[in-house]
Amino acid sequence: MKRRNNIFLTLCAVMLSALASYTTVSCASGARSASGGEVTGIGGTSWAEPTPYGMVLVSRGSMEVGPQVADSAWNLNADARGISVDAFWMDETEITNAKYKQFVFWVRDSIIRERLADPAFGGNEDFKIEEDREGNPIKPHLNWNKAIPWRNPNEDEARAIESVYRINPITGVKELDPTQLNYRYEVYNHTEAAKRKNRLDPKLREYNTDRPVPTQVPMISKDTAYINEEGEIIRETITRGLTGDYDFLNTYIVNVYPDTTAWINDFENSYNEPYVRMYFSHGGYSDYPVVGVSWEQANAFSNWRTDFLRRALGKDGIYIEPYRLPTEAEWEYAARAGINENMYPWDGDLTMSDDKGCFYANFKPQEGNYVKDGHIITSRVGTYAPNDFGLYDMAGNVSEWTSTAFTESVGKLQNDINPQYRYDAAQEDPYKMKRKIVRGGSWKDVAHNVRSDLRMWEYQNEQRSYIGFRNVRSQIGFAKGTKSGK
Repeated sequence: MKRRNNIFLTLCAVMLSALASYTTVSCASGARSASGGEVTGIGGTSWAEPTPYGMVLVSRGSMEVGPQVADSAWNLNADARGISVDAFWMDETEITNAKYKQFVFWVRDSIIRERLADPAFGGNEDFKIEEDREGNPIKPHLNWNKAIPWRNPNEDEARAIESVYRINPITGVKELDPTQLNYRYEVYNHTEAAKRKNRLDPKLREYNTDRPVPTQVPMISKDTAYINEEGEIIRETITRGLTGDYDFLNTYIVNVYPDTTAWINDFENSYNEPYVRMYFSHGGYSDYPVVGVSWEQANAFSNWRTDFLRRALGKDGIYIEPYRLPTEAEWEYAARAGINENMYPWDGDLTMSDDKGCFYANFKPQEGNYVKDGHIITSRVGTYAPNDFGLYDMAGNVSEWTSTAFTESVGKLQNDINPQYRYDAAQEDPYKMKRKIVRGGSWKDVAHNVRSDLRMWEYQNEQRSYIGFRNVRSQIGFAKGTKSGK
């Protein structure tokens, strides 16, 4: 028996060692047969996530969100209300040009791999896997272990690589063709699928036995997208009777390249051409927040980031929560460090220190004077001190997208536990129904507008030179500690 126990403990140690980088595994027997007939429960695998790269843990907590004090000068009402949010990981800085560029280049490389596998460009089957090791057909997917022949490609390979570039007709310079950089992804709407009214079995839609079993088929709206013969992205919202789980699977195709012309379109009578040419492409701006990215593009990045991690983790990747945009409540709780009295990410209502005269954030200090805080546009992420949660630039620098839809009564529509108001606007919906909440203010805003307790909005397809984003990811398991607003 002693030898058998030693073997068991050795196997457990090997399992724990192999999975220590991502999991913690219980080695206890699942069914305790020697329990004397008592119910003792069945153990399972518990997941202890390491800190995701570049993120900090925001422990679950509660606070009063919204303005605490009315301000007639700004037509601001005091409408603070108590909410609670569960723990989540949050990017310590806004997504930078460098990180977003990794997404853009991944899309570029996926297109090249598709073409290298295409018979029209030589048909190298090594770039696309369609069979398993036994020769059985599987769902085709790109082979990312096969390197693109950037150096010394043959004629067909060279045509495939060059096909994603174009020659600028004015300058004659070869440059990446932004119009081709389309990312296709699918999202399963768990929220709609979980609603009782949408259950596939009619008998499970109504629990009240005094009422008849519903006979009417629920109507489902789902988004789909495709590229037509002219190369245009066509988006459609389909409304039909519920037929199965696939009715909750939405398909999106998003062009991922930032709108670099936003610097001119946002400030029409300004000489901002250098930013158009350099802000996203020049290495000197690598650590600056990406801008010119719409809410739709930010969601596409979040989906890609999730898949990128899951592929690296292999089969263990199915257990991770997805990267996503924060809800409005999560963003405000994180920005104010869970402290009711905070209007900003720091203590007090001043935007600079009394003793040293140092600014706490990148914003517009005076009319016409953007540079008083040391910057004229955005600043390198992490330039200013973090808040008590370890988060940088939660005020100023760039405004940030949230996942929450905007309507004038959004505050009254949200619950007080993990508040969220989600509205997936249909393609044919009026434009005003496609508004999403942005938070934090930006480099172009005055001090009042970078307050963390204020709500602003923008249309989900707009790309602005002053709006960026950061990701969150719900924590699996129990958070360490709880914070209540003071």
